[in-house]
Amino acid sequence: MKIICWNVNGINSSVKTGLLDFIKSEKADIYCFQETKVTPEKVGMFLSNIEGYESFWSFSSVKKGYSGVVTYTKKKPQSVFDSIGWSDADLEGRTIVTEFEDFYLLNCYFPNANDELSRLPFRMKYNDHLLKFCEKLREKKPIIICGDFNVAHEEIDLTNFKANRGKKGFTDEERGWFTKLLEHGYVDTFRLFEKDGGHYTWWSHFGNARANNVGWRIDYFVVSSELKDKVKKSYIRPEVIGSDHCPIVLELEK
Repeated sequence: MKIICWNVNGINSSVKTGLLDFIKSEKADIYCFQETKVTPEKVGMFLSNIEGYESFWSFSSVKKGYSGVVTYTKKKPQSVFDSIGWSDADLEGRTIVTEFEDFYLLNCYFPNANDELSRLPFRMKYNDHLLKFCEKLREKKPIIICGDFNVAHEEIDLTNFKANRGKKGFTDEERGWFTKLLEHGYVDTFRLFEKDGGHYTWWSHFGNARANNVGWRIDYFVVSSELKDKVKKSYIRPEVIGSDHCPIVLELEK
């Protein structure tokens, strides 16, 4: 099974830069996209009816052109829901949960703490609600969490860690929660295969950052430990353009 995760930074603009061709060429079983930035009435027929896939959307109802996630899947889920039990976050369209026979898949767009850290409390509440929610689901079957986590966990997960310490995406609070997640028996799948730095999923638009690979690894596939032995591959696709993020891929043994 192949799952692809990508913050597309506006799904309509990504379509113009080749998203549909990417979907067709990769032939993944599931695609999880974040930051779709669309409203229900702006989802065209070409996005809601991609041949061979069903789509499940969560939209922001608090601000147009903001947040939003969508999951495309070849196999029909057993159930689908877009709530983690905290209405403030649910209204921003940050999560789609699809239940399959062997696992729950959470497609998540984590809140950004903002430059002045004004949304750090909101972000931390989302984190805590999400972990509680996952632990409850985990009583039934294993968990896969994928998406833009908006945090670089360790120093090797960003280029300029000294300059960014304490700033959004690299605060002690955000990093500490990620550590807490792993301590609860979840696994950062990319680190099962790659221990070194220099591997990133997001680059600033400024200073030719992407060409120089001055970036952050803030997009993840995290699985509950019950699935660890099923993970065949977990890797990053930095060569794929169309967003300031790049896709990440998880391959599981069926």
